[in-house]
Amino acid sequence: MKLLVTGGAGFIGSHYVRSVLSGAWGLDAPDRVVMLDKLTYAGNIENLAPVRDDERLEVVVGDILDRELVDKLMVEVDAVVHFAAESHVDRSILGARDFVMTNVVGTQTLLDSALAHGVDKFVHVSTDEVYGSILEGSWDENEPLLPNSPYSASKASSDLLARAYFRTHGVPVCITRCSNNYGPYQFPEKVIPLFVTNLIDGLNVPLYGEGTNVRDWLHVDDHCRGIHLVLTKGRVGETYNIGGGTELTNKELTGLLLDATGTGWDRVEKVTDRLGHDLRYSVDITKITEELGYRPEVSFAQGLADTVAWYRDNRAWWEALKARAALGG
Repeated sequence: MKLLVTGGAGFIGSHYVRSVLSGAWGLDAPDRVVMLDKLTYAGNIENLAPVRDDERLEVVVGDILDRELVDKLMVEVDAVVHFAAESHVDRSILGARDFVMTNVVGTQTLLDSALAHGVDKFVHVSTDEVYGSILEGSWDENEPLLPNSPYSASKASSDLLARAYFRTHGVPVCITRCSNNYGPYQFPEKVIPLFVTNLIDGLNVPLYGEGTNVRDWLHVDDHCRGIHLVLTKGRVGETYNIGGGTELTNKELTGLLLDATGTGWDRVEKVTDRLGHDLRYSVDITKITEELGYRPEVSFAQGLADTVAWYRDNRAWWEALKARAALGG
């Protein structure tokens, strides 16, 4: 299998690339991986350092909006795993244009090219945020899409385009919708790496409102394994939720991060709640479990401990990123 991975220098995409090239999970490994990434602020070529010398990897710096480039790459591959996206909710609230262009028009560009060149599989990686907010219970894949932020609206739009290209043109699309990811190499604007690195450096951390918003936490390795199961075994035209099974309020998560870094609640600053902040996300993973045999394998306790240790041990990776992006307390 020859594989095109978009956004493969980002947090989740780079974990997927590193994993498939190292033969993780005991699943089918590609013969070649073409990694396409624009290398915006959250894309980091150093995320691929462990596999940089692998002869099966081709690194291409470019934009998924560039149809000529996309066509050149698409004609050489059998399948696509599409991670590339603008993904930070706060940034989408400040300005939505980049989210619409990358997440919607970029996805449409890839789908047009996949149609033109007849790829065998196109996995579109999405998010549970497209469902909106749920007070109790969990969403299955038939839940209507009710996004509440510009980011999630752009992802919902791209999901609908992917579905439409399957229904109209027969493009062999699968859609995955994941819960909140965590793990090593995550850009330090997201809550876990931001909090951990701030606390390590003696800075305060911001907690939205009363910290009652609930998220389901999914280790990046479990997520990428689920994606690869969908690529190799998923039914075309189907959507699969991928969750971690650990629901925590933001206040509970903050407490765990304080404990892990040996700090106290005096380091927490309550800040004005995010506009349109969804209260709770929760996905039902029955479908992917029953059809593809997926189950989360990384316990949150172990995954969080390993993640905190990774940020402690890899200051050189995140310090420059935070300085460049002016992130901190």
